[in-house]
Amino acid sequence: MITIKVRQNASLLVEGDDVRLVDWNGNEYEIPKRPFSLCRCGGSTRKPFCDGTHSKIGFAAAEAAVPGSEDKPAQ
Repeated sequence: MITIKVRQNASLLVEGDDVRLVDWNGNEYEIPKRPFSLCRCGGSTRKPFCDGTHSKIGFAAAEAAVPGSEDKPAQ
């Protein structure tokens, strides 16, 4: 099973062994480790993978899985 966790104000954490990541041409990315994180802020120098830039630029996401729910502040 593959799980993608949307982390608050951070990257997308992809967990699972049966994951393939392909670009728009169908070329497969080499996945360096598992689990891995995908950039969500747009600032990574290792796109599509996360390099932690979100924490340096103050990325703030606005969505939650349940419509109308309120995000809890990051700890």
